[in-house]
Amino acid sequence: MQKPVFIIAEAGVNHDGCLDRARMLVDVAAQAGADAVKFQTFRAETLVSRSAPKADYQQQTTGSSESQYDMLRRLELSMEDHRALIAHCRQAGIRFLSSPFDLASIDLLCDLGLDVFKIPSGEITNLPYLRRIGSLAKDVILSTGMADMDEISAALRVLTDAGTPKDRITVLHCNTEYPTPMGDVNLRAMRSIGAAFGVRVGYSDHTEGIEVPIAAVALGAAVIEKHFTLDRRLPGPDHRASLEPVELHAMVSAIRNIEVALGDAQKRPSLSESRNLVAVRKSIVAAKNIRSGEIFTEDNLAVKRPAGGLDPMCWDEVIGRCALRQFVSGEPIEW
Repeated sequence: MQKPVFIIAEAGVNHDGCLDRARMLVDVAAQAGADAVKFQTFRAETLVSRSAPKADYQQQTTGSSESQYDMLRRLELSMEDHRALIAHCRQAGIRFLSSPFDLASIDLLCDLGLDVFKIPSGEITNLPYLRRIGSLAKDVILSTGMADMDEISAALRVLTDAGTPKDRITVLHCNTEYPTPMGDVNLRAMRSIGAAFGVRVGYSDHTEGIEVPIAAVALGAAVIEKHFTLDRRLPGPDHRASLEPVELHAMVSAIRNIEVALGDAQKRPSLSESRNLVAVRKSIVAAKNIRSGEIFTEDNLAVKRPAGGLDPMCWDEVIGRCALRQFVSGEPIEW
């Protein structure tokens, strides 16, 4: 039986550097029914140069007066914050995940006992980073925003050569524009990735709304990742492209419904529809009164509801036969 879709509620940096807000995000994700809540682990000092500009979407949401470095400094989580969030996740009944953005952060998460490592899109071409994660031989979820197939192939080769078996890697199709225009989603690429590399696939979504991740599940996604926030009006780089709590709950609920609806791929009458068979299907009946000994023809026979009599697929076998008794108009034919 296929495993349930693993739903990651991406809190990211939507805590805005506040531990209490991060705890609230954990609670929202747990209440929505997500499998995991994911944060981001980094040190601005080792992640970005002090002069690095913000991405366009970051400038739109937080302005351009501060550098990317200064923004990220405000959004760091300390080791103590990580421990507190892991404990809170355990209490809330949800799995804690975090994406490391540098080598020191990989080591920090490893020391904290994480057994799943989520590689963000920006690190897919970071050879030393990929080697370090690959050497851990743990489960890996690899996002592929901005990447082409050659870059995905190269990243997978680094991970597997370093010691992580391919069957422990899930590759997420992704687009890193926040929010992603519908015309740029290219959701079918997710299936192309799976076919090309023989890996489990999923989808990390940055569109507005919940339609696309639900569609990804219908197309075979094993993992879904989606940003969420307490309130889209909060200041910060990712709030505007995130779901609010009610929307996150709706997405999780819809995904679980789609999982059930996908079924087992065997075409057969379901239990619920079987009771409608007699009322909806038809039988061969007399179109008019038929005398005993009369020949059955297309003029004196008809096909009408309900089922239960002679199956209409026997029509050709009935035509030309002799009626063994009298039939009144509308009576099911027997032979």
